[in-house]
Amino acid sequence: MHTDYQTLWSKCLSVIKDIVPEAAFNTWFVPITPLSFEENKFTIQVPSQFFYEYLEEKYINVLKVTIHRVIGRGTMLNYRVMVDKTTGGTVDYPTENSSTVVKKIMPKDANKAPAPFTHVTPQDLDPQLNPKYSFDNYFEGSSNRLGRTAGEAVANNPGKTTFNPLFLFGTSGVGKTHLCHAIGTRIRELHPDKRVLYVSSHLFRVQFTDAIRKNTTNDFLNFYQSIDVLMLDDIQEMIGMDKTQNTFFHIFNHLHQLGKQLILTSDKAPVDLLGMEERLITRLKWGLTAELSRPDIELRKKILKNKADHDGIVIPDDVFDFLANNVTDNVRDIEGILVSLMAHSVINNREIDLPLAKRVISQAVRLEKKQISVQQIQEIVCNYFDMELSEIQTQSRKREVVQARQITMYLSKKYTDYSFSQIGKIVGKKDHATVLYACKMIKDQIEIDKSFRSAIEEIEVLLKN
Repeated sequence: MHTDYQTLWSKCLSVIKDIVPEAAFNTWFVPITPLSFEENKFTIQVPSQFFYEYLEEKYINVLKVTIHRVIGRGTMLNYRVMVDKTTGGTVDYPTENSSTVVKKIMPKDANKAPAPFTHVTPQDLDPQLNPKYSFDNYFEGSSNRLGRTAGEAVANNPGKTTFNPLFLFGTSGVGKTHLCHAIGTRIRELHPDKRVLYVSSHLFRVQFTDAIRKNTTNDFLNFYQSIDVLMLDDIQEMIGMDKTQNTFFHIFNHLHQLGKQLILTSDKAPVDLLGMEERLITRLKWGLTAELSRPDIELRKKILKNKADHDGIVIPDDVFDFLANNVTDNVRDIEGILVSLMAHSVINNREIDLPLAKRVISQAVRLEKKQISVQQIQEIVCNYFDMELSEIQTQSRKREVVQARQITMYLSKKYTDYSFSQIGKIVGKKDHATVLYACKMIKDQIEIDKSFRSAIEEIEVLLKN
């Protein structure tokens, strides 16, 4: 029986090096330390719980095959996992692999200086929060009420509500990042002892890649597993990044089991994160999933008024209403438009008025198309030809009534999404063929009759105003 466990492990490494890629070998096998080989049990020491879990998941077959080849079949593999001082004690437990036993032990150098990622107190940790994003200027509306209410509950009792994780999703610019910063800032105010961190998924991935390259993965994990409130923004950026996802999966498990608070954002709901590991998606749905949608008209007015008051911009009522009704996609557009208006006003030395607002908005966002109904078209056509609305609805064959009815049908097809049949039911209870014929007749007349074409154009102008 071999007794020189270090020589045995060196032979194992030589075999493993030919099996796995060099980067994987340096990251996951070089840090392993052989401890003993007694009673047919080969014991190795790994730096962390995460390290052990990763080996078990990804490389257990490589380890078993190699040990059986070098030492002999029937050899059992034992792990010893280094744990930090706060974990304490020695714990033995079986794993899914019945031949593997893991023992947690205290490292001899537990009192050494903190690793590069580690900070001793919450005050040492930069939470990466922007203080200008607070609950005071995060206004509530129907589009964000659930997320905001849950966010305040989490801020008051981080890790102690059912909203863990709190998963916020929505399109760009609807306030996900603002809400994250508001929650983090409130937690820092109410719970100064908590270690709070906001980080983008992009930065998380860059840090992880850098840790692998520098062989400081353990420092990376120790740091993130010490956080009390972790806010990860834009988790969809991890899609396709299997190693990053796997690392975050273990960090998530560690924090959640300890009752730490997790807040995550994405541009998609968890079920729509195609390319994300299923086990991670399952965990993202453990707490509350809240959608932040496009701000409604009342919320847009609140945001506009606050931004204008904060920047000292005087906006006429007609401009204010125009902005609120046309800048609808997200909060960033609203704020950007106000900045542009102020710049144009100052540089060109002119008051902010509706023409200026229309010009500035047209350069920044696509104006909302005015929604026109068949009823509105009927009313405008009747007013133009000075006739009662009820006349169009009759079976009258008078030339002026037939023409008004046909124009209404033509414009209804052009400016609404209604089908020929739907338009016919609304306009005089006519059938599909009648509406189709009317549209053809009006289109032909527009092409050959200049005065008639002008009349149609005048009616269209009335529709768009």
